[in-house]
Amino acid sequence: MNVYEIVTQKIIEKLEAGVIPWRKPWINVNAVNWLTQKPYRGINTMLLEPGEYATFKQIKDAGGRVKDGAKSEIVVFWKWIEKEIKETGEIEKIPLLKCYRVFNISTQVEGLNSKREIKAFDNDPIEEAEKVFKSYINCPSYSYNSGKAYYQPSIDHINCPPMKDFPNVNEYYSTLFHEMVHSTGHKSRLNRSGIIEMASFGDEVYSKEELVAEMGATMLCGIAGIDNSTLPNSASYIASWLKKLNNDKSLVVKAAAQAQKAADYILGKEYKESAE
Repeated sequence: MNVYEIVTQKIIEKLEAGVIPWRKPWINVNAVNWLTQKPYRGINTMLLEPGEYATFKQIKDAGGRVKDGAKSEIVVFWKWIEKEIKETGEIEKIPLLKCYRVFNISTQVEGLNSKREIKAFDNDPIEEAEKVFKSYINCPSYSYNSGKAYYQPSIDHINCPPMKDFPNVNEYYSTLFHEMVHSTGHKSRLNRSGIIEMASFGDEVYSKEELVAEMGATMLCGIAGIDNSTLPNSASYIASWLKKLNNDKSLVVKAAAQAQKAADYILGKEYKESAE
């Protein structure tokens, strides 16, 4: 049994045993209010990019200035209002959805300094993982900006949060490998449907591509000798996407075949279909 098969079997075992909810393994991702440093909650975490935000009044009161042409972002919240029921005289509380607008102080505001205390971890590169990373010859371009990990097919570009943002350096490589596997689907490489088709978040094509990327990342972690440190998070992430695919665990095996092809491409090996 090779590394790919071992990793696939481990993933299936984790899925059958039940797994913990997946979380982002890096820090410095929250959108917070600049003045209070309190993180925004609920749907606002999806509406706002990571960073510090302030209202126009907060900016003005602090001596700052909104840049010309800057477009504000919306923050929503619920406000409870009281209404008397005429028939009974009782007071009923009714939720009212309200919003206000904020600006990102690092990109849209002049005259204000960040209040955020950025945490950084003193991680050392893992030699075997670096070998995997460097083996990807026909690779996309890379950037290492905090807050988000993504692959952008239109410009063939990967962003991964920097190593210092990860409390566990193994998760840095798992995250980086995940995006690298996505990039193998580019039309100039393996031409995989999950990348070349315009898939909507959460639909079947997108969900299957996420399975391939996470399986491939876990396989590459296995090659680098760090799979035991990243497996629980990977299995949890895979489980979250399987729920969107009716918990069909057979898809893990199918995704594993494409993941192996992607991993071999990154490693510079010729991929051969299994005889089975």
